[in-house]
Amino acid sequence: MVRGKVQMKRIENLTSRQVTFSKRRNGLVKKANELSVLCDAEVALIIFSQKGRLYNFASSNMQKTIERYHERARETVVDNSTELQQYMEHLKHETANMAKKIEILEVSKRKLMGQGLGSCSMDELQEIDSKLERSLENIRARKAQLFNDEIESLKARESLLLEENKNLREKCRLMPTPSAPPPPPPTQLKERGNCSKNTQNLEVETELFIGLPAMRCS
Repeated sequence: MVRGKVQMKRIENLTSRQVTFSKRRNGLVKKANELSVLCDAEVALIIFSQKGRLYNFASSNMQKTIERYHERARETVVDNSTELQQYMEHLKHETANMAKKIEILEVSKRKLMGQGLGSCSMDELQEIDSKLERSLENIRARKAQLFNDEIESLKARESLLLEENKNLREKCRLMPTPSAPPPPPPTQLKERGNCSKNTQNLEVETELFIGLPAMRCS
């Protein structure tokens, strides 16, 4: 019969918990004994039950094994402390070296900016001058590159605009031109002629006259 997987949690039933403790304690002692016999190892096992009862197993002498453990633990603490101290010394040394490098860089920076040149020799001044010349050459080269890139970008933009203008002209040329309106029919022309004659007949000659009506008739 296949045993189910045991869940790793506290057994709530008191009787089942005590039975499980007894079985697993005996199994653990058996495994410790096998380890000491098969591998010639010094094994010490200490178990306290829930009620505080002590169970132990030792392949040799329990007290000597415990003393050996304490001694080894102190050595481990000392070794760790020594390693930590050495590591701290290493960090201090690295910090001091980094501080010196930063100071040298700060002095070099001030000299490149024209500060603190009073203590410089001719060779140092010549070296500073050479560094400045190289820096200026790099700056000019970078500026020229940026100008060329900008010119190429503008040329590409110009070509794109010219191409768009050409396409628009082609579209305008292909668009149909609006045709002239058709001439009016003869009946409309006749009506327009009659309207013109009537307009001429309706024209009245007007004259401005100042005075009595009788004087105008004479």
